[in-house]
Amino acid sequence: MDVQQKLKALLGQLNTVIVGKPDQVRDCVACLLAGGHLLIEDVPGVGKTTLAHALAHSFGLQFSRVQFTADLMPSDLSGVSIYERGKETFVFHPGPVFAQVLLADEINRASPKTQSALLEAMEEKQVTVEGETRALPSPFFVIATQNPHDQLGTFALPESQLDRFLMRISLGYPDRAAERELLNGRDRREMLETLESTLSAIELQSLQQKVLAVHASEPLLDYVQELVAATRSGRWFLQGLSPRAGIAVVRAAKAQALLSGRDYVAPDDVQSILPQTVAHRLIPVGDAGRGPVEQVRAMVEAVSLP
Repeated sequence: MDVQQKLKALLGQLNTVIVGKPDQVRDCVACLLAGGHLLIEDVPGVGKTTLAHALAHSFGLQFSRVQFTADLMPSDLSGVSIYERGKETFVFHPGPVFAQVLLADEINRASPKTQSALLEAMEEKQVTVEGETRALPSPFFVIATQNPHDQLGTFALPESQLDRFLMRISLGYPDRAAERELLNGRDRREMLETLESTLSAIELQSLQQKVLAVHASEPLLDYVQELVAATRSGRWFLQGLSPRAGIAVVRAAKAQALLSGRDYVAPDDVQSILPQTVAHRLIPVGDAGRGPVEQVRAMVEAVSLP
C-alpha cells in the first residue's frame, strides 16, 4: 500500500468515528504529520475526547490520558522518585507524560503551574525532574482538549503555552444528517475499541520525513512572509506572529500538500491551514468586531498573492 492509500485509509477510518467533520479530521492529521501538538477547543459533548482517542489509536501510538483538574500537580504528569527499602535508594516512577501521545483532557481546568509543567515537554521533548533531564518517547505529541474559557472552572492558557500548539481546531455542532447518523448509530466509545492501527510509529516518522521533503518555492515563501508581515502591521492584530509561528505555517502547509498527493506547497495549502495554525496566537485589534479566526480570514482576503 503506497503513501496516498495509507493516508486515505487513515482519514476514512477517522471519518467513520467523527462523522460530518472531514475538514477538521484532515486538519488534525496534517498537524500530527507535521510533528506538531494539537489543541481541540469546543463546548462539552461534541466529540473532542473521542477524536483525540481515535487519532492515537489510528496512528498506532502508545498513549496515556490525563484528566486535568484544578488540583492536578506537575508531579502527577512527570512522575516522582520514591524510596524503595529493598534497593535502599530512590527509584523514579515515570508519569503519564512518558507516552507517545499524551491526551490532556480539559487542559484549561488545571492551574497555570501545572500547565507550565508541559512547556518543556512540548518544546524540547524532555522533562526535568529533581534535577535530572529525561528524554520522552519518539514521536511525542500532546493532543489537548479545552472548553471555552468563559465556562466555570477554567483558566485561560498562557500565550507561551498556546504558542506550543501547532494547530487549534474547533469541531462545532454536527449538521442534521451527521447528527441523525450519531443518533441511529453505534456508541462512539465502542467504536474506538474496535479501531485498528492504520500506521505504525515507524511509518508515521517516515511520513513526517516526507512532509519535510515537500518543496516550498521562493514565491510561496514570499507569500508566507507577506502574511506574517500583515499580522505585525498593527492593522489586524495587537501583536504579530513570531518566527516560530511562521515556521509552523510552512510545516502545516507542507503536510496539507502531502495529504493532497503533491510534493510541492500551493498557496491554497497555506490559506486552508492558516486560521487553524495562527488564530490562537493572535488577538484582534479592539475595533475589529471579529474573532481571531474571522480576522485571519479577512486578512488573507486583503493580502494579494505574489
